[in-house]
Amino acid sequence: MSSYSSDDEDHKPSGISAKFRGFGRADILHRLPGGSKVADVLLWRDKNKSAISLITATLLWVLLECMEYHVLTLICHSLMIAMIGVFLWTNGAAFIKRTPPRIPEIKFSEPVFLNAASTVRAEANRLSETLYDAATGRDLKTFLVVLGSLWVVSIISSWCNFATLVYIVVVGGHTVPILYTKYQDRMDLIAHRAGLEMQKHYSVFDDRVLSKIPRRPVKPKRKK
Repeated sequence: MSSYSSDDEDHKPSGISAKFRGFGRADILHRLPGGSKVADVLLWRDKNKSAISLITATLLWVLLECMEYHVLTLICHSLMIAMIGVFLWTNGAAFIKRTPPRIPEIKFSEPVFLNAASTVRAEANRLSETLYDAATGRDLKTFLVVLGSLWVVSIISSWCNFATLVYIVVVGGHTVPILYTKYQDRMDLIAHRAGLEMQKHYSVFDDRVLSKIPRRPVKPKRKK
């Protein structure tokens, strides 16, 4: 593979942006649960909320990993501190001759839960369909991609526990999208080259190995 240079960037194909422009862009972030609010946090448009979310994730990781807090213990202690603080705040205001603070009730609206449940159901069905097509041999390329992804995840999970893995994902979510928006053209070109290289290796592997594997005929999907 040839090395990256400024000339390559000047003469890059016009279709690169159209093909790879979706990688890490805000329109993908807007499709996440929470929509534009999540995108604003991950893209650091609201710096206060972004900093608070990242600091909170770091604090939770320190408590769970460094201080070896158990999740249930942490939840109970947090609720205890919150309840004691609210109790002292509301009942202690009379002693200092101040108006008790008005603490709003927290109520979760039904549309929020319905939208979240609908999103989870749609993504679960899409994942189930993809895994089924791959496992039954309908899409051999997807089958290999799924196996490779599961193998990579299993290797990563052997290096760290679940809490650390979630923290890495959170930190990556706060850094990768903003870095992509700053270096979008260069990353599009790198992704384009990597895609071409992977397609070339897959074509060779397909001609030499995959095309020689006997497979049963694929039955058409039933229409609902």
